[in-house]
Amino acid sequence: MVTSGILVCNMNYENPKIAEVAALLKERFNELQQKSDILKAPELKALYADIPLLDPSERSSFGQQINQLKNELTEMAKAANEASEVVESIDVTAPFDINTRLDQLPKLFSTELGGRHPLMTELDEILDIFYRMGFEAVESRQIDNEYYMFDSLNFPKDHPARDEYDTFITEDGYIAPAHTSVMQNRVLKSGKDQLEQGKPIAVVVPGRTFRNEDLDARHEHTFYQLEGVYVGKGVTVGNLIATLKEFMKAYYKRDVEIKTQPFYFPFTEPSFEFAISCPFCDKVGCSVCGEGWIELLGCGMIHPNVLKEAGIDPNVYTGFAWGVGFMRMAMIKYGIEDIRHFESAKLDFLRQFK
Repeated sequence: MVTSGILVCNMNYENPKIAEVAALLKERFNELQQKSDILKAPELKALYADIPLLDPSERSSFGQQINQLKNELTEMAKAANEASEVVESIDVTAPFDINTRLDQLPKLFSTELGGRHPLMTELDEILDIFYRMGFEAVESRQIDNEYYMFDSLNFPKDHPARDEYDTFITEDGYIAPAHTSVMQNRVLKSGKDQLEQGKPIAVVVPGRTFRNEDLDARHEHTFYQLEGVYVGKGVTVGNLIATLKEFMKAYYKRDVEIKTQPFYFPFTEPSFEFAISCPFCDKVGCSVCGEGWIELLGCGMIHPNVLKEAGIDPNVYTGFAWGVGFMRMAMIKYGIEDIRHFESAKLDFLRQFK
């Protein structure tokens, strides 16, 4: 038997040689990592080799005692193996042992030392502005598929425009979204009933997005966007520009001029790049803007094909959409020179926003 990892031989062996080998193997057994190796001991094999050399009258008794020794060693190895498999589970995340006295508990960091990440603080402020404007928020996804990334947004198969959204794809074909527009088809489909009741679809979609970027002060492979979707009857480009201008005014807490110029997005038509006058230098030119204007986002009227794909009649309803990287908005607001600071976990940077 095995007691606390120590071999105990209960058998008495009449043959002194077998008794000597049994005592030797007992001592060695307790030192072995792999207990079953004791059955391969050369001393045990040597005992079997001695049988033919014995007088025929002694062979039977000698062989029986060897077999008894082998059986006993086998049982002990088996018992030791079963005992090693019974491992008490522990909670590796626990900060202390369950038997620790209260006066021995480790001192944990005070919650007063922590604070919200600046991006989450800014997101709350942005969402609050849109809530007051009548929008609701729907969180974007961090993994999606090709249909919502491209097909539902009027990207033709093999079209070069898909190359501009170079992102990360799993071996199973799932996509890390390169824009929060992956939610646009879902938002439109879920809002069809509202349109039929005479209510517009008014949704903003915050989320984390991913692109295969060369990292520098203005580019990160992981960043945050805010998608906006508004659909109703008689919606025009004027509504789009007015909505974004009012948002910028509320966010930067000052009047801003806006400037648009034509651009191309497969999912909007017409499409625009949207810029605002620098809120810091009044279009004179400074270290933030360079030349008085800051390009902030892409926007446009939702393409009829996108509305059709969601089951909405573009002859009855029109709408607009936009996508803005609110990390960049926060950089402009606070004069942050490097986008990589947000993901760096540098306490000297984060504590400025506590």
